[in-house]
Amino acid sequence: MAWNEPGGNDKHQDPWGGGNKGNNQGPPDLDEVLRKFQQKLSGLFGGKGGGSTSGRRGSGSSGMFSLVVIIAVVLYVWNAVYTVDEKEQAVVLRLGKYHDTVGPGLHMYFPPFEKKFQERVTEFRTYNLRQQMLTEDENIVEVAMSVQYNVGNLKDFVLQVEDPISSLEHATQSALRHVVGGSEMHSVLTEGREALADEVKERLQAYINLYKAGINVGRINVEATQPPREVQASFDDVIRAREDKERVQNKAQAYSNAIIPEARGEAQRKLEEAGGYRQEVIAKAEGEADRFSRLYAEYQKAPEVTRERLYLDALQEVLTTSNKVLVDVKGGNNVMYLPLDKLTGGNTGVNTSTSSTGLTQQEMNSIANRVADELRKRTPTSTRTGRTVR
Repeated sequence: MAWNEPGGNDKHQDPWGGGNKGNNQGPPDLDEVLRKFQQKLSGLFGGKGGGSTSGRRGSGSSGMFSLVVIIAVVLYVWNAVYTVDEKEQAVVLRLGKYHDTVGPGLHMYFPPFEKKFQERVTEFRTYNLRQQMLTEDENIVEVAMSVQYNVGNLKDFVLQVEDPISSLEHATQSALRHVVGGSEMHSVLTEGREALADEVKERLQAYINLYKAGINVGRINVEATQPPREVQASFDDVIRAREDKERVQNKAQAYSNAIIPEARGEAQRKLEEAGGYRQEVIAKAEGEADRFSRLYAEYQKAPEVTRERLYLDALQEVLTTSNKVLVDVKGGNNVMYLPLDKLTGGNTGVNTSTSSTGLTQQEMNSIANRVADELRKRTPTSTRTGRTVR
């Protein structure tokens, strides 16, 4: 039978320790439960059980207050103790003023007199930006980039600027507009992207230092630079035309690199040949002049002999390179005549080309005619025959 059922008389079955008083079938008395609980607390904190009712109530109130105090102290200490890991730092304010910056470890502060701000200082965060702006040559470009940053000075990050992240965003936009506004569109869209990122980083860090926001800019990546979508097709045409221009220029430069050295080599060869011919002519002229001077000296010594020798040398040079006609003279010596055009069947026209002697054909023919006349004069008329041998 249950302890609270009618007829139950075993007081040990009552979980609240009460017996069967007058067959009371209702729930246990809450005041009695609370009183017993206070007695137990009083016993824990030095109180004595028993006594009058007023004494028991005083001891219960004192123990309850002590428990509340202990719980409050435990909760206070629990909230005051905090841990800073290796990636973090914490700034502690005492009575609203900066007190200390603590590093990794177990620390304690005392609210409400102190207040702490805890942040990750070694972890890099990323801020993404995409915006359109004007270039120096009044073209519109769209730039997308990301900014990697971390907290460099936690004290400044917490105390100097109300919203450091918002300040970073505004400073990034200002630095980007300043750099792009001083650059040409072609540079921003092509080979100038790396220089653009470096200049934006330098200017952005200068702004952040001026604000004392406590942020360190790690790296800026220019992810995309392009014209507005409305003119993308036209811009692609311009890019292709510029690439064709560069291709043609490179081809022309390659041809120039091939033909110019060849032309310079040919020019140098001709200059060397001309120099050689010049030296040859000068040497020959100097030799002829020296020979003439020596010959003139000999002529002054023996004019008749020298004149005869010069005559024979000239005649030999002329006859050596010409066809000859031999005339058999009866009773005399055979005489060589210069070939006449009619006798040899050669060209009757006047040849003005220069021979190896330095004389033209016309001059040689004239000399030959004079020599033939001179020979005829020396040969008697009665001794001539008409037999001719070629």
